[in-house]
Amino acid sequence: MKQINLSLATIVFFLLLSCNNNATSDKDNKVTTDIVNNPITASGKYDKNILPKIKFDKATHDFGVIIQGEKVSHSFTYKNVGGSDLLIRDIKATCGCTVVKFSKDPLPPGKEGKVEVVFNSDRRKGIQRKSVFLWANTQPNRNEISITAEVIVPK
Repeated sequence: MKQINLSLATIVFFLLLSCNNNATSDKDNKVTTDIVNNPITASGKYDKNILPKIKFDKATHDFGVIIQGEKVSHSFTYKNVGGSDLLIRDIKATCGCTVVKFSKDPLPPGKEGKVEVVFNSDRRKGIQRKSVFLWANTQPNRNEISITAEVIVPK
């Protein structure tokens, strides 16, 4: 009986994994190989100057004290200090109260870009810290920026 349950659980697990592989079919979200350059080899030796590298002027922003219900925004400026085009593939905030706007266009070396983060303090109170994760063709591929605010409730 345990063997049958284990077999069924394994089959269900693999079916669920295979179903999620085609979750996004939006042609605009596809990354083509002509803009991705990964010179890292199995030996671990590579020229670090070839890869794109993202550098933020400031990776955190503090809005200070805000009143509950306010929407505040901040634009994080970043620069591609690497040797090839930087491509931000995806950005996700840790909370639905935080909305992020960014460009999916490749950013050439030496150029600057912006990521706009909008925080909605509706139904929030106290110290709030929200992280935003960026996935790009950098090494490592995940980068983080964050915002903080102290939300007060008006009397």
